[in-house]
Amino acid sequence: MRWRIVIGSLISAAALFWSTGAAGAAPLPEPDTFLSGVMPELTNPGGSAPGSNDWSCRPTAEHPTPVVLVHGTAGNRQDNWAAYAPMLANEGFCVFALTYGNYADLPWPLSAIGGMLPMDESTEQLAAFVDLVLAATGADKVDLVGHSQGTVVANNYVKFGGGATKVGRIVSLAPPWDGTYGVDGFSLGAALRGLGVDDEFQLGFPACKACPEMMHGSAFVDRMRSGGLYVPGIEYTNIVTRYDEIVVPYTSGIEPGPQATNIVVQDGCEQDYSDHLSIAGERRARTMVLNALDPAHQREVPCVFVPPIAG
Repeated sequence: MRWRIVIGSLISAAALFWSTGAAGAAPLPEPDTFLSGVMPELTNPGGSAPGSNDWSCRPTAEHPTPVVLVHGTAGNRQDNWAAYAPMLANEGFCVFALTYGNYADLPWPLSAIGGMLPMDESTEQLAAFVDLVLAATGADKVDLVGHSQGTVVANNYVKFGGGATKVGRIVSLAPPWDGTYGVDGFSLGAALRGLGVDDEFQLGFPACKACPEMMHGSAFVDRMRSGGLYVPGIEYTNIVTRYDEIVVPYTSGIEPGPQATNIVVQDGCEQDYSDHLSIAGERRARTMVLNALDPAHQREVPCVFVPPIAG
C-alpha cells in the first residue's frame, strides 16, 4: 500500500510538472503598456522581449504556426513587444522578433533604433529572418504581427519579397496603408513629388530613410497599392485607433478587401483613448490580435480605460 501511495504521488507530481512546464516556466508577466519595454532595453541592451526568440521552441498541434513580430519606426525587437511576446508565449505560440532597418555598425543605443533604412532593405532582412524561423521550427508558414512601419514591411515582403507562400496571416496595428498625411488634409509625399523630389531625396529625414516612404503620395505607397494592396491567400486583420497622431487620418489603416477584417478599437469601448504607441501595449488590442491569430478560440475582448502613450 505504501508503494502505491509513493508511486501515485510520483505520477501526480510528474503530471503537474509536464502540465506547467519545467521549473521557471511559470506564466510570464504580461504588462499592459507600450512603455513597459523601455526599461528592459536600458538594462538588457540588444535583448529580446520575454517569451520571444526561443530557437528551441517547436510549434504544437494547437498552435502550428510561429508568430513573427515586426516592430515600428524607431522600435526594436525588445522595446516594441514587451506586452505581446509574453502574451503569445503564454498562449502556447512560438514567438520570434527581429530588429530591422537599424544602423548596426553604430554603438548602442543608436544601434537599437530600428526602422531607419529604406523599407526594401528592411524587407530583405525580414525575409532572411522568416527563413531562419521556418528552418528552426520546421513550420511551413509564419503569421506576421506588425506595428506601424512593421505592417508595411510585412506586406512588402509578401507582395514583392517572396513571402507570399511563407505567410498565412498579417495582423496589423496602426497600419499606414494609404500613407500618412502628417497633417490632416495635406499630402507631404504628393507635394514633394510634385516638386520633382523623389523618395530617395531625404529632405528633412537624414537618419530615417523609411520615413518619407510612408508619406501619402510617395512612390513607395503608390507601388504597394498598385494592383491592389492585399496578396491573395493571406488573411489580413487591421486594428486602428481614432486617436492615432502618427497615421493621419487613422482611416489610412482601414482597407476593405475580401480577406480583410478592419477593427477600430473605440468601437464598443469609448473609454479606450489609445494612440499610435499605446495600441501596441493595451490589452484590448492585444486580445483582438490573439483572436485574429487563433480564430478557433475566441476570447472576450475587454473594455477598460486606456490613456494615450502610456496606456
